[in-house]
Amino acid sequence: MLSVVRKSAGAGLGGHRGRRIIVTATAALLLLPIEASDAGWLSDIFKGSKSNKPPKHSVAPKQAAEPRRAKPAKPAPSPKPRAEKLAVAKPAAPNPAAAKPVTTRCEPPKFRIVIDVGHTAESEGAISARNVAEFVFNLRLAKRIEAQLKADGFAGTRLLVTEGKARRSLVTRVNAANNLAPNLLLSIHHDSVPDKFLEDWEFEGQKRHYSDRFSGYSVFVSRDNPDFQTSLAFAELLAREMKAQGLTYAKQYSQPIMGRFQHPLLNKETGVYSYDQLIVLRKTKMAAVLLESGSIINREEELKMDSDEHRNVVSHGVATAVKEFCDSRWAILGPL
Repeated sequence: MLSVVRKSAGAGLGGHRGRRIIVTATAALLLLPIEASDAGWLSDIFKGSKSNKPPKHSVAPKQAAEPRRAKPAKPAPSPKPRAEKLAVAKPAAPNPAAAKPVTTRCEPPKFRIVIDVGHTAESEGAISARNVAEFVFNLRLAKRIEAQLKADGFAGTRLLVTEGKARRSLVTRVNAANNLAPNLLLSIHHDSVPDKFLEDWEFEGQKRHYSDRFSGYSVFVSRDNPDFQTSLAFAELLAREMKAQGLTYAKQYSQPIMGRFQHPLLNKETGVYSYDQLIVLRKTKMAAVLLESGSIINREEELKMDSDEHRNVVSHGVATAVKEFCDSRWAILGPL
């Protein structure tokens, strides 16, 4: 502002007189009331303008824009809980298979076991100390086992009785078992001894043969069976149950004195042997086990084999082993 006043004074007024005139005029102006509309005119006086128009090359100052008030930030929408999304989801179409109850245990009615009666009426097997054919003992025990299994819910149990002579009947037996396609085959037999161990005695006025040297049950499997591991698993269960019933196994089959009838002992605690060449164990397509219930050439043990008490003991042991086998099989392979 001071530079503008000095320029105006030098333009046409000189000395102290000029200064007095300016001071007097300024004082007079200050005493006048200034209206709001005269603010621009007063500004021109101090700038020394001769016109109300702005200079040709001047740019009218822009008024400072009033700062915008910041809009309050919208609160971020809180994430919807997952439950809301699930609540509006369309229900899945019902699955009939999922609605079925899940089986957690063996289902006995669906488990198929064949009880094979060892030998035939034409080829009777061993002869007991009292001249009774092995086939008779086998049939009686097999029927008792069948009845026990069915009473325990194993309705699919089948009794396999084969006809015919020796070797030919073996082929018929294997074919019949394979056609039935069971989950398990158990062949029932009773034991004797090699001829070299036989002794003579008289029974009911007749000369008979006997050997009291050996006794006990035996359980056999074939390592050539297509499902050997499963066969062995059931054999172990069966042998343990026989032992649990208070029975002892025949130890002679592991001894060299048995000659060609000696067999590898797979479990010395329970009496499980391998008999690889047995056709009924080797040629069947399912797990297969052979049980020698006891020795009928032993005079004392023959009487036990012919008793209802012993047949009940063995049949209960077999049924318990089958139930355990079915449960363990389900746990590994699932429902039948």
